[in-house]
Amino acid sequence: MTDPKPDLSSKDPDWWRQAVVYQVYPRSFADADGDGLGDLKGVTERLGHLAALGVDALWLSPFYPSELADGGYDVADYRDVDPRLGTLDDFDALAAEAHRLGLKVIVDLVPNHTSHRHPWFREALAAGPGSDARNRYVFRDGRGTAGELPPTDWQSVFGGSAWRRVPDGQWYLHLFTPEQPDLNWDREEVRDDFRTTLRFWSDRGVDGFRVDVAHALTKELGEPLRDLGGPESSHESALLTLPPGTHPFYDRDEVHAIYRDWRTVFDTYTPPRMAVAEAWVPGARRALYARPDELGQAFNFEYLQAGWDATELRAVITESLETARAAGASATWVLSNHDVVRHASRLMLPPGTDPGAWLLSDGREPPVDLAAGLRRARAATLLMLALPGSSYLYQGEELGLPEVADLPREALQDPVWEQTGRTSKGRDGCRVPLPWTPEGPSYGFGAGGAWLPQPAWFGRYAVAAQDGAEGSTLELYRAALKLRRKLLQGESLTWAPDAPDGVLHFARTDGWRCVANLSATDVRLPTGEVLLSSAPVADGRLGPDTAVWLA
Repeated sequence: MTDPKPDLSSKDPDWWRQAVVYQVYPRSFADADGDGLGDLKGVTERLGHLAALGVDALWLSPFYPSELADGGYDVADYRDVDPRLGTLDDFDALAAEAHRLGLKVIVDLVPNHTSHRHPWFREALAAGPGSDARNRYVFRDGRGTAGELPPTDWQSVFGGSAWRRVPDGQWYLHLFTPEQPDLNWDREEVRDDFRTTLRFWSDRGVDGFRVDVAHALTKELGEPLRDLGGPESSHESALLTLPPGTHPFYDRDEVHAIYRDWRTVFDTYTPPRMAVAEAWVPGARRALYARPDELGQAFNFEYLQAGWDATELRAVITESLETARAAGASATWVLSNHDVVRHASRLMLPPGTDPGAWLLSDGREPPVDLAAGLRRARAATLLMLALPGSSYLYQGEELGLPEVADLPREALQDPVWEQTGRTSKGRDGCRVPLPWTPEGPSYGFGAGGAWLPQPAWFGRYAVAAQDGAEGSTLELYRAALKLRRKLLQGESLTWAPDAPDGVLHFARTDGWRCVANLSATDVRLPTGEVLLSSAPVADGRLGPDTAVWLA
């Protein structure tokens, strides 16, 4: 246990600008009741781990009532807790304990779509075409002689048409799974209900919100609906080829009025509630979501998607800082989350490797050297934590966990597996429940096993196996976060003009520096006191895939 830290949010309303936020995927974090599924009590029992780690906040992925058609992102009630994960009282206890430990609480908000089990959608199906209830969603008549064809060629993110037909012949829009019907944000009733949700959680002490698919809420719904030209041009490619803000359902200019309205809600609280957008759009457009009168921050996916290449990373870092500064926001950095291959594995894949194809091979083609992957991941972490702005960590990365790429097909839970005709294994490999102890049926996750199978090698990555162990990845994270808190000042950096090829070297405003060697050969370490290194440093040489902080 650690000594409680004071909650300084009332003294520093901008705490989030350079915070370290730890993402908790509740179903895979800790299981208190032994049913194999993680829950809120399990999170509360393990909050001491986050406090000892030294993070500033935890972000809870969805814990709302859900049938898990998309891992909890199909929400049946935005103002309650899934009974399998606990109760509202359990949430209140979690928030209270987090605040006692000096941790802020951020919750996931999923405003683009509901579950098909949401009372509104059940009412819409019963009410029929043209009803007010149906107009809360996006229903349309089909094309063809008998309405047998989808209204447009729009495609689901998970594969196939984004339209599903109902028994009375109409079709409804679902940009994700059919169990996730899209809301109609042209309706004031929808907007008002989400204002209520923002206040509901803010009143319970929530410090901020992560906004899922923030770029997809508003859509061009005037008749006739506009095709995009076929499946291949339905998503990211159309965002790049159409004039900015004119895509029929992504990143439309009108979406920003919603977030300006939300900001008026956030600012009624002391301190104001923070928010961060998940917006998969180009950098200049992403910055719009992060403006001070909107959400304030947006995830930087260019950094996550960059390869282990010094030239590429320097360009991404420079552009990200400039974009955030122009918006009046702080930059965000992330290496792993619940949707991508863990970076201890991903960063070792050769350039051009398709992560989906690699997962289909059960991680065998190409094989990944786990030791080399961990070395690179540790260096990437020190580099990220030295950058100005907020760092978002994903549960288990502090243990150096690689992707569980060889999950058996029969164990897969991600809807991507079925939606793609079993051609994509999906995201289960980064969602395998955490190991807390080196032994036991679920490595300390819970008494009743784990909802996804844990590999036999998980025990050596367990929290208890690394706690206090010199050189362990867990202790590296603890040391880095403790030191970061002391060193971090300002929101800018200065690149060293004489860095060798393959090396990133920058100074922060108060004089400390980060040097990361991404090349394949040793380089001479600049003069200075080594405060922290991702791997041993000897004889003034910095080895490949190693990062250091210098005074």
